[in-house]
Amino acid sequence: MKTYLFLLIAVAFETFGSTCLQASQQFTRLWPSLGVLAGFGGAFWFFALVLKALPLGITYALWSGIGMVLIAGSGWLVFGQRLDLAGMLGIGLIIAGIVVINLFSSAATH
Repeated sequence: MKTYLFLLIAVAFETFGSTCLQASQQFTRLWPSLGVLAGFGGAFWFFALVLKALPLGITYALWSGIGMVLIAGSGWLVFGQRLDLAGMLGIGLIIAGIVVINLFSSAATH
């Protein structure tokens, strides 16, 4: 259970870092640029901790899937970026994939 908490923390850091990356305007703004460093530094630290318990493929699939969903939400909330129907369906398929991995994959330890 602690492993999945660390994975969610890693994804939260990545979401923060990615949001700051957009806000940094190509690293021309100091505070968002520092947020990029803190966000991705924290993300990789916790990602490494997760890899002690979960295989790389499963970990990366979960990280990237959850991260894409949260970053799409961040883009909408913070920057007003909208998704069309195809984008929303794609996000739905990503969520379905995460559910399938966690419920049915023997590679994902529970």
